[in-house]
Amino acid sequence: MGFNTLVILGAWYLWKHRNAGVFEGSLPSVQVLLNNLKHEAQLWTFAGACGLKVLALGRLLGLS
Repeated sequence: MGFNTLVILGAWYLWKHRNAGVFEGSLPSVQVLLNNLKHEAQLWTFAGACGLKVLALGRLLGLS
């Protein structure tokens, strides 16, 4: 369940990052994308998406 959540979250933020580049003229940045993904994953975890914490990626995203 946590993996599915992470995939959906990742796809959503990749889409938002792409749209910011196309419509707002911002430069693509992997670091900005990962920071935004980390912040949103933390919010999802606080809201009850406990499956994200279970993943080994939780430490990478700073969710542990």
